[in-house]
Amino acid sequence: MPGIPDEKFDLLVIGGGITGCGVARDAAMRGLKAALVERDDFGSGTSGRSSRLVHGGIRYLEHGQLHLVRESIHERETLLRVAPHLVKPLAFTWPIYKGARIGRWRLSAGLFLYQLLAGRRSHRYSSLGATETLEREPALNGTGLSGGAVYYDARTDDAGLTVANAISAEENGAFVVSHTKVTGILREGGKASGAVLENRHSGEVAEIRARCVVSAIGVWPKTFGTGGKPSARGSKGVHIAVPRERVGNRDALTLISPVDQRVMFCLPAGVQTIFGTTDTWTDEHPETVHAAMADIDYLLRSANEYFPRARLTRDDVVSAWAGIRPLASPQSGDPSAASREHSIVADESGIINVTGGKLTTYRAMAAEVVDRVEQALGRKIRRAATDLAELPGADRDAEIARLEKSDSKLSARLVEGLPYTGAHLAYGVAREKARTLSDLLIRRTRIAFEARDHGKSVARAAAEIVAPLLNWDERLISTRIQEFEQDIGRMFSISG
Repeated sequence: MPGIPDEKFDLLVIGGGITGCGVARDAAMRGLKAALVERDDFGSGTSGRSSRLVHGGIRYLEHGQLHLVRESIHERETLLRVAPHLVKPLAFTWPIYKGARIGRWRLSAGLFLYQLLAGRRSHRYSSLGATETLEREPALNGTGLSGGAVYYDARTDDAGLTVANAISAEENGAFVVSHTKVTGILREGGKASGAVLENRHSGEVAEIRARCVVSAIGVWPKTFGTGGKPSARGSKGVHIAVPRERVGNRDALTLISPVDQRVMFCLPAGVQTIFGTTDTWTDEHPETVHAAMADIDYLLRSANEYFPRARLTRDDVVSAWAGIRPLASPQSGDPSAASREHSIVADESGIINVTGGKLTTYRAMAAEVVDRVEQALGRKIRRAATDLAELPGADRDAEIARLEKSDSKLSARLVEGLPYTGAHLAYGVAREKARTLSDLLIRRTRIAFEARDHGKSVARAAAEIVAPLLNWDERLISTRIQEFEQDIGRMFSISG
């Protein structure tokens, strides 16, 4: 564990998902002495298992959540500006079929409102006839197709966006550490004053003290130790990845599932197509949540309705994974109707708990949290320029190419058919705070999502590439391989 500065921080953030990393960055940019602690890797939970979209939330219009849509559109445009290397425009085709729950007029009205909320900040949508829709997406089912529309949102590398915020926080003076769990909260006079930390690799124990504590742990247990029940009811979202050549989609599509009439997406992801997501209540633990066969069958059935020539089966699924959405206001009914707004509440010990929200709105959510922190510290609120300062990593591709050119051992592809080389791993260690094989093969690259064996066959080769950089001997190499196999077993296993 990196040496903890012998000082009292203004702020301790527990949880290195997109929200926690955003809070740490915002606080550091305001000049606060901030510390960020993550039990695993940055973005290893829900933040790294999303639909990889930065979107205005057009489907939230159905539930009258205009404030959330307006905020999401604003944040989408902000992220396109400050992270163009991580957030890129993406065209969506929305096909309409006869008898659909959302018909042409209803869709046109929704997209018109969506455009009004976006103002001039977004590409304009356009309506399509049936022929035009098939020209855009020839593999679509043409039977009963009455038309469609094209609108624009954005895609991202969700784990990469999270890591970039952690790096930016550190560059702005924050103390940032991963693979370190909080085993207890320190208290003075009943108020939270810091935490007890334990490095998950070395077992080293230390204390960190802070004037204010923020919990950004999502649905993780609030015990800050081992075990315990999830801290909030969550909704499970499952995605599947299949070979894109089997599907034949050109861009992204917004679809209405024929199974339950929910909105879902078909998304291009390199050589793959991702279908998702499901939306069901779950009491599963966030560390072990995974897809069930029923989830996969639901997504396959929905996909085949729109792309009948694909004839997708379970054997076509390269990977399936799940994440849990922390919902600030869980309901007993349809989780899809539950608000994606966030909640910021201080408990009796003074810990500021933030939950809910979505990937797209993390920056605005983080700013609200730090406003609360400054109020708690008795400081005048001073907004950070997180909407102007570009996130780090714009030189990533150029630096990886340079590493490949400078060292032939780093230029070979790790998996045939995928773009990742040893240089991606070396860069991940040197510049992206990767410390384990799971960090590298699941999040700094997407090998675990894109290879049928989830990277198991290249784990040793990958470990030997980074061993000199991380001071791993043979014992540690074996340990890291074993940990990686356990991680992919938990993440990508499928229950009956």
